[in-house]
Amino acid sequence: MGRKFFVGGNWKCNGTSEDVKKIVATLNAGQLPSTDVVEVVVSPPFVFLTSVKSELRPEIQVAAQNCWVKKGGAFTGEVSAEMLANLCIPWVILGHSERRALLNETNEFVGDKVAYALSQGLKVIACVGETLEQREAGTTMEVVAAQTKAIADKISSWDNVVLAYEPVWAIGTGKVASPAQAQEVHAGLRKWFQENISADVAATTRIIYGGSVSGSNCKELAGQTDVDGFLVGGASLKPEFIDIIKAAEVKKA
Repeated sequence: MGRKFFVGGNWKCNGTSEDVKKIVATLNAGQLPSTDVVEVVVSPPFVFLTSVKSELRPEIQVAAQNCWVKKGGAFTGEVSAEMLANLCIPWVILGHSERRALLNETNEFVGDKVAYALSQGLKVIACVGETLEQREAGTTMEVVAAQTKAIADKISSWDNVVLAYEPVWAIGTGKVASPAQAQEVHAGLRKWFQENISADVAATTRIIYGGSVSGSNCKELAGQTDVDGFLVGGASLKPEFIDIIKAAEVKKA
């Protein structure tokens, strides 16, 4: 299968210059598995992107937390994919549930954003996930399939996309989807790829889990067949992020 483990750290709207220096120092000093075993990407707020990129050890990449849906112009407060490419920022997170819920980004809007970012040479961590109400209603797969289809309808290749399954009810709540729950949805998404895109895309696309991942639960989650890594929120600001990255060793074993 050959899907390299992927660990993303989403710093969200957190940090001062001093905080960021400490986080970078911790990452630079950490004992990490080799790049053959794991791909690591951290996503600072826009204002810290270039400084983190320049100060961080080269094997850890950086991602923006968002970008605009089309070419730049009269869109106050937005950052374009072209700007990120110009700064050699390789990755961008799109479709995070916080943007879907708080800023009313629709499935179609997220699909358009992913397509445009890819067209400008960026790689994308695309987020999907259901709310607690949707899970309790038994519509989890319906919801995440619709979110994934809205992206698939706009792009021709999944080579530069990592799909992040983040159950909304588990983000920042301390609740975690059990390893079995995470595996079930990841397997369901892979089956969706198989049936709607291709066997190759199903086999090669990395599907990562996000939602209160910590140093204590990461190894068991990493051991699931279809869990190819993590998108980590709060814990990516702490030293335990090193332990979460090391969970990649579970796959190697």
